[in-house]
Amino acid sequence: MSGCASCSSITTSDGKVAGCQSNGGCLTGGCNKLNVFDWLSNMDIPLSNRFDVIEVRFKNGRKDFFRNVEKLDLTTGDAVVVDVPNGHHVGYISLQGELVRLQMMKKKVANDDQIKTIYRIASQRDLEKFISVQNREDSTLYKTREVIQELKLEMKLTDVEFQADNTKATFFYSAEERVDFRELIKRLAGEFKIRVEMRQISLRQEASRIGGIGSCGRELCCSTWLTDFKSVSTSAARYQNLSLNPSKLSGQCGRLKCCLNYELETYMDALKDIPELEKPLLTEKGEARLQKTDIFRKIMWFGYRDDNNWHPVDAKRVKEIIELNSRGKKPVTLLEDLADDEGSVGDTLNSDLERLDKKYKNKQTGRRKNKNRNRNRRRPNRNNQKNSSNN
Repeated sequence: MSGCASCSSITTSDGKVAGCQSNGGCLTGGCNKLNVFDWLSNMDIPLSNRFDVIEVRFKNGRKDFFRNVEKLDLTTGDAVVVDVPNGHHVGYISLQGELVRLQMMKKKVANDDQIKTIYRIASQRDLEKFISVQNREDSTLYKTREVIQELKLEMKLTDVEFQADNTKATFFYSAEERVDFRELIKRLAGEFKIRVEMRQISLRQEASRIGGIGSCGRELCCSTWLTDFKSVSTSAARYQNLSLNPSKLSGQCGRLKCCLNYELETYMDALKDIPELEKPLLTEKGEARLQKTDIFRKIMWFGYRDDNNWHPVDAKRVKEIIELNSRGKKPVTLLEDLADDEGSVGDTLNSDLERLDKKYKNKQTGRRKNKNRNRNRRRPNRNNQKNSSNN
């Protein structure tokens, strides 16, 4: 029995997770980054018609497609030995069947002869060798960082992944500028007796490989389900009326949070009904300047120059005032033309607060009355006390 490589779940000697009953997946989900639920697994499809390409998962959620040429009877979670350039590697089956075809279409992977093949199901010997190779990764990572500091290279080494046949290692790094790492490759090849591949990744990809907890209290989206990293601009925060504070808008990668794009389309649709103001609204009372906007309730708050109060105005009313100003007319106040029976926007907003105030006042007056009654009951009558003493 041994511990899982990415969490504390206990695994057996053959590499399978014990006790979770999920065919090789661990309880915490740390071993199954970017996993996909096979909602077609219960469909009985003839083996002859089954799609022969399998999705295989490697370290830190990296996935690739391989062809099952030998028609092996495979189960999701099985460890398999696959063909890679100049050797072989061990991975775990993450998806099979028709969903693989959809994933290939999504990632624009052609179903041609370029897809490598699956050799066999990993044996006990393959798994033991693979585990021994994985044990080299941490020491190699620390040693490589020391070499990078000696060579004074402007790069950040994030992760190291050894191939299962122990002939090649891939070093994942991030850098802001172009790095000349020819001397570094010579040092690493001579130190570890392996073929070295340097692969540059972005800061978002670095955060997805490392993982972590976001400000929302959940695991990072990039390390659990997000695969396409779209560009995020500060305009997304402006449309959502968020304060442009870099410390609050930036994620663990140092870039703007990907979740700023999640609700952006909803805000854009709601903003279609909100008029754009290039200058203050003109009324006979004075100039009214926009203070804030409630996008989904379609209410805009205005304030006068010498007045500390903010006045809520409906977006339709703002459009009417803009049209009046364009014709050279000024309304008396911001809410002059609203019907009396409908009530103003401020009345509707503050009605709940007034109700609570009345309720609270009634409770306070009731408590005072009860206290006075209790005091009168406890206080003895002085006249009765005097009569009893005279007798």
